[in-house]
Amino acid sequence: MMTLMSTRVEFDLPEYSVRRRYQDFDWLRNKLEESQPTHLIPPLPEKFVVKGVVDRFSEEFVETRRKALDKFLKRITDHPVLSFNEHFNVFLTAKDLNAYKRQGMALLSRVGESVKHVTGGYKLRSRPLEFAAIGDYLDTFALKLGTIDRIAQRIIKEEIEYLVELREYGPVYSTWSALEGELAEPLEGVSACIGNCSTALEELTDDMTEDFLPVLREYILYSDSMKSVLKKRDQVQAEYEAKLEAVALRKEDRPKVPADVEKCQDRMECFNADLKADMERWQSNKRQDFRQLLMGMADRNIQYYEKCLMAWESIIPLLQEKPEAKLAPIWGNEETTWCLFTTTVIGGQPGSQPRYFHEDFFLLHPIAKHNIFSVRTSHFLIFFFF
Repeated sequence: MMTLMSTRVEFDLPEYSVRRRYQDFDWLRNKLEESQPTHLIPPLPEKFVVKGVVDRFSEEFVETRRKALDKFLKRITDHPVLSFNEHFNVFLTAKDLNAYKRQGMALLSRVGESVKHVTGGYKLRSRPLEFAAIGDYLDTFALKLGTIDRIAQRIIKEEIEYLVELREYGPVYSTWSALEGELAEPLEGVSACIGNCSTALEELTDDMTEDFLPVLREYILYSDSMKSVLKKRDQVQAEYEAKLEAVALRKEDRPKVPADVEKCQDRMECFNADLKADMERWQSNKRQDFRQLLMGMADRNIQYYEKCLMAWESIIPLLQEKPEAKLAPIWGNEETTWCLFTTTVIGGQPGSQPRYFHEDFFLLHPIAKHNIFSVRTSHFLIFFFF
């Protein structure tokens, strides 16, 4: 569903709502290329996707496709020439677009026809330096982006496989905790930590798939579109040079330049001006788009690692060994391994069990009670603590 609101005089109504399919967008782009051969036409998102990276029937893919098609229309709308194209007007307003499609090639412009039927067999002498530099830049640019795109897709695929492993890995600690006593709480903490890390990784992977890859693919296709326009410019230049040579071969002293040669020259100059203007506009959009893309990628990676760091730090208190209860030193410092104190024996004879005032000591220190060795004298009891 597309909704158009405009104040331009060429639209009969201030608002239109129409439904379009992908093939309708493809038709529009072909018509723009035919009728505006001197201009750079924005690329459409690819109809097919890489298997294993994106599911073309998922809601995420549909939303990504919608955003890409929306960007395609907005780029045409922002263009000072393409936005006034008749085919674009029909695409935005016609209720029955199929009826308009059946008109076939009737609305092709003369410029489009002339570019399709340029002189064949003539080899271009050389491109002007500025257009040769544009061609070299586009080749290198497409090569770099293609490499980044392949590696990024491979990374995302590996992250998806790693995510599957994490989802199986975390619950193992949870089931293990049911068998343990004191380890139960730390094991549950590790399981929850791995679950939080897997959630953060899933969010990072989704962002890379929905935001990062589409921009790379768009600009790879953009470079192909620019190369196509550059090739059409070369064809017009080749046609112009061929006609000039034909005039020069005439045996007239001062051959008059035919009108068709002048028109061809005008067409070449028009190509040069339009191509340079579109190249500048494209470079400006590219700088803005990639600055936002790289900033977003940096922010999402920072958020991912912060979430993982927070998850692991949260379980450190559970993993630390709790200090055991220690007996308070009776005499000396904490390193004292033995102590001595005396009591007066109340009753009892040598060889018999004595009674003494400090029976409560054993009740207060049940752990130490089994580590006590006593030596009786007639007036003292000596306790050694091991």
